[in-house]
Amino acid sequence: MKKVMIILMLTAGSSMFVNAQDTLLQRVPVNWTLENSIAYARQNSITINTQKLSSRSANEDLLQSKAAKLPSLSGAMSQSLVNSTNTDPVVGGFQTQANFSSNYSLSSSIVLFNGGFLKNDIKAKELSLKAANLNVQETENDITLSITQAFLNILLAKENIVYMEEILATSRAQLKQGQQQFDAGSISRKDFLQFESQVASDEYNLVNANNTLRQNTLVLKQLLLLPSTYNFEVTVPPAVKVDAEGQGLIQTQETAQQTRPEIENSEVAVQLAEANLAKVKAGTRPTISLGASLSTGYSDNQANPYLKQLNNNFYQSLGINMSVPIYNKRINKTNIAKNNILIEQARLAQLDTRNTLNQQIEQVYISWQNALAQYTAANTQMKASEETYNITNEQLKYGSVNLVELLQQKNTYVQATQAYIQAKYSSILYGKIYDFYAGVPITF
Repeated sequence: MKKVMIILMLTAGSSMFVNAQDTLLQRVPVNWTLENSIAYARQNSITINTQKLSSRSANEDLLQSKAAKLPSLSGAMSQSLVNSTNTDPVVGGFQTQANFSSNYSLSSSIVLFNGGFLKNDIKAKELSLKAANLNVQETENDITLSITQAFLNILLAKENIVYMEEILATSRAQLKQGQQQFDAGSISRKDFLQFESQVASDEYNLVNANNTLRQNTLVLKQLLLLPSTYNFEVTVPPAVKVDAEGQGLIQTQETAQQTRPEIENSEVAVQLAEANLAKVKAGTRPTISLGASLSTGYSDNQANPYLKQLNNNFYQSLGINMSVPIYNKRINKTNIAKNNILIEQARLAQLDTRNTLNQQIEQVYISWQNALAQYTAANTQMKASEETYNITNEQLKYGSVNLVELLQQKNTYVQATQAYIQAKYSSILYGKIYDFYAGVPITF
């Protein structure tokens, strides 16, 4: 029986997981463009949705804090039956008697003054809600950059495969030509085997290129929380070009300092620490509250009827209460001192956040400039090595060069091609990250 229960629980759990994935897959975009991938990741991220729930919780705290300024109201009602044995003074002896009574009351109170605690508590809750929303924005930015990098890695792998296929096609054509030359006796078996070796080597390189594509695709699927069995294919943009245009470094840093959520979040942290300090200081001031109550009651051991008793027993009270802190064993003084320390820590964290952001932008800018320089050089090198390789390939047909020279030119061309592709997508990636810091959305 225990084994059956375990199997049923596992089956139910698997069914819930499959249903959750099916629900998730119902919302997938038709085309996996970069923009759709980013939007999908933001919508379905567990981290983001968890932070959104934290934001909703912070909003509930704010509503409760605001409601604390309103008067409270409570009512009470009791019904009791008392069975007692008493001495009868008239006839003597004991007599058992049951008495029924009812009591009703209504009370209310409101804080008139508490040193500004409620006002600053509302302010603190507003700041906590703002910080929760900014946390969502920070995570969305992080996911955007992660998706962009993973997406570009797929495009890089796809373009690399195209070049590897072209090189393999050329090698196979050379092998076919080498077979004819070998059959005609114009080349040795050693040279012919070198042609075969090159084809095998290029096939191996193509396999590695496809493996890299599968690995990069898996990374993006995992970021998107898609099952590994999902048939996933990114939409390649019509043109993937390197853009060397962008804002200046100083301007980008100034823009980021004014718009990035982590900067605003660090400012909110300082304000929140100051609001908490104000709340603590309120504990050193008097608290004044107003209270009122209404009450009445009924007992059947009285001769008056029910309604008349309720009227006769109707009491009203109104009072003002004041509590003055005199000495609480240095608790308030310690809390004030510690909150002042928290404010200084928040200000240092704010300064660190600003410096870190500037440094990140500087690093991305330098990486972008370096990648652009490498792209320019690699583009020139690739075109030259490609032309040299094509010339050498034609010369081989007429016996003007030997196979060793061809293979040397081919290796140079392959290396130049891979360097070009790497520099191209590094330039695109760092350029888009740099623009993103400047407030430009990431698109193709």
